[in-house]
Amino acid sequence: MTEPADSGPGGVNVSPTGWALLGLLSSGDELSGYDIKKWINWAIRYFYSSPAYSQIYSELKRLERHGMVSSRVDDGVRNRRMYKITPEGLAAVTRWANDEPVEPPALKHNPVLRVMLGHLAEPGRLREILTAHADYAEQMYQSVAREVRWTADQPAWAYARLALRWSEQYYASEHERALQMIKDLDAVEETFGESAQQEVQFPVREYWYEVERRMVAEDDADGSAAPG
Repeated sequence: MTEPADSGPGGVNVSPTGWALLGLLSSGDELSGYDIKKWINWAIRYFYSSPAYSQIYSELKRLERHGMVSSRVDDGVRNRRMYKITPEGLAAVTRWANDEPVEPPALKHNPVLRVMLGHLAEPGRLREILTAHADYAEQMYQSVAREVRWTADQPAWAYARLALRWSEQYYASEHERALQMIKDLDAVEETFGESAQQEVQFPVREYWYEVERRMVAEDDADGSAAPG
């Protein structure tokens, strides 16, 4: 699936991954694709999806074609290609960071989606899913907490550390929410079990539209009651 894009110099569409790569290069240091992937794994992956090597290299080539990065082959042992941001690329990513609208995050929470469809799950399956998610969140929390400690001594990493501290708090909260949801399953399963025994069916579409009408009426009533 193609990522949405914002405009770079000359109206060139730059993907979110492209902006992230330009941001990593904005320090002015030369980086290889391997270096960039390492930086992403050290920090960005805790709050933004981590692109594969193939995507990183294809984005770098595209940015180079449009004059936002330059590259050279390092004559070292591995003959690595090193990438450096150009003045045009720095101007573009600076404009993007300051002027482009910031879209709200798109949450796709697969464990919670499974809970939403829990009526299809076999006994014990939701606990397995949520336990695995709690373990994942705990692992991510421990990992990002280590990164927070290691960024403390570098003033230039102050903003990166702030993002990592947010990630640390996020995964701690995610772990707690997963554990709480596991505890809440007992009451939910009891309620659903009682409904099943009474042969209660899922609400039909007419019911959902009636609920929607009631919510609209409630919003209208709240709006008319608000002081002018």
